[in-house]
Amino acid sequence: MEGGVTVADKAEFKECLRLTWTQPYILRLVLSAGIGGLLFGYDTGVISGALLYIRDDFSAVEKSTVLRETIVSMAVAGAIVGAAFGGWMNDKFGRKPSIIIADALFFGGAMIMAFSPTPAVIIVGRVFVGLGVGMASMTAPLYISEASPARIRGALVSTNGLLITGGQFLAYLINLAFTKVPGTWRWMLGIAGVPALVQFVLMLMLPESPRWLYRKGRKEEAAAILRKIYPANEVEKEIDALRQSIDDEVFLEGSIGEQGLIGKLRKALGSKIVRRGLMAGVIAQVAQQFVGINTVMYYSPTIVQLAGFASNNTAMALSLITSGLNAIGSIVSMFFVDRAGRRRLMLISLVGIVVWLAVLGGTFLGAAHHAPPVSDLETRMFANQTQTCPEFNPNVHWSCMDCLKASSTCGFCAHQGDKLLPGACLALNDASRGTCRADHREFYTEGCPNNFGWLALIGLGAYIVSYSPGMGTVPWIVNSEIYPLRFRGICGGIAAVANWVSNLIVTQTFLSLTKALGTSATFFLFCGVSFLALILVFFTVPETKGLQFEEVERMLESKDYKPWKRYNGGDVEPVKKSSEIGLAEP
Repeated sequence: MEGGVTVADKAEFKECLRLTWTQPYILRLVLSAGIGGLLFGYDTGVISGALLYIRDDFSAVEKSTVLRETIVSMAVAGAIVGAAFGGWMNDKFGRKPSIIIADALFFGGAMIMAFSPTPAVIIVGRVFVGLGVGMASMTAPLYISEASPARIRGALVSTNGLLITGGQFLAYLINLAFTKVPGTWRWMLGIAGVPALVQFVLMLMLPESPRWLYRKGRKEEAAAILRKIYPANEVEKEIDALRQSIDDEVFLEGSIGEQGLIGKLRKALGSKIVRRGLMAGVIAQVAQQFVGINTVMYYSPTIVQLAGFASNNTAMALSLITSGLNAIGSIVSMFFVDRAGRRRLMLISLVGIVVWLAVLGGTFLGAAHHAPPVSDLETRMFANQTQTCPEFNPNVHWSCMDCLKASSTCGFCAHQGDKLLPGACLALNDASRGTCRADHREFYTEGCPNNFGWLALIGLGAYIVSYSPGMGTVPWIVNSEIYPLRFRGICGGIAAVANWVSNLIVTQTFLSLTKALGTSATFFLFCGVSFLALILVFFTVPETKGLQFEEVERMLESKDYKPWKRYNGGDVEPVKKSSEIGLAEP
């Protein structure tokens, strides 16, 4: 259906491979626009590794969890504004200019970060990158959808999701590649400007979306593009389909009326269908973030260090596992979402998330309980070479965890022979770190040495495996299917903003929570929130698998509507005439 997000099956992927081979222009369009998804994924992944080295270069960043959170989350804040502004730009100026402007913002942000003299300038660069990400995240799939043949649209739009997870994996690889290069984090963040520049050049040579052109009355230009996309014997049929689709869309928009945003919102919320759909859509989007996924995506190497792996290189190498599993999960989702169903896949995913977050919480609790003690003798060995932790009192029993929680910010220098034996508690600075490592010891600043680290990695991997095929992709599919066509723009925008705002809340608070509550309590908190999300999804999100948009409307309007009840097309009465124009009674 024109404008809807379709989910690809195996037959569609086979047809996609055949058609892109015979019509290479399609592949050029899709891959050029899909770089936006790659940029989105790269930004999500690259900051997690770069943050480790920014922290080493700027003592203010190392000593302030809020500053670290701000560096990460300002891109999310920028994305909220970028997505909102991008929606207006898409309609006003077209898909192509919106992607080009997003590339310019992303390139500018990457250069600002690469040459940043202070953390404040890094934050400015992150805002610019976020604006570009927000615009690209909504424009790239829209451009692909509108420039794709209908029968393979789902497969081609799915490539954008694959490129997002592929970009995350690429970011971890590049992070690992630059760990030994002078400038480390500057290269990691600056290299993102390369794909943005490539897409900028490619988009200058590509056409505007034929659908946007047709809506603006530039019908001959739209027809010329369609002739490049479709075989000659299909062009006229596709032009007729496009004309009919846009005529229907204009008619539906006329049924809403030109009342402005507030008027449209009031009219939408006056419909029982929209209220029920919006409740399901927003809850699905908020749940997607509040189960804690972006703590893993943005802070994966930090979490690995919290699990007891001190080395930056080791933390980033192990983080490749999480990004790889996330990419695999997005592929798995394509094959199961139409078999298992949207609702069932989300519920199964949430059950797994709850279980593995509980395991992670228990693992970090055990690690904290068995943290090695601080030795007065070991600490005094460094007294003449560096500053010991000001709060350390040899008459009070301290463990490594007590050392890391000291208000003046301290680090734990592990025992030289066995890291589980008593070590030294030192002030956190370059001198302490250097002196400790010069003595062939490991210096811990996030987590403590323990024997539970590998169990934490297994739990982290299992959490990703549970999340990615279900909660990772299904909320977006549900939101593409559950709203009436005439209100899809405004409702989809509300749900997307809810997703980004929830992302911002989680990203801005994770490190502060680990400091205030402890790592184990933070994961237990996410476990409790995920259990609440499981209950809310069960009682609010219906199954939309196999239903046409009109059948979804009839289901939501039904007097005996129950989200946990499976509806078929003939189970409910046809939509009343009033609801067909958005006037269903509250």
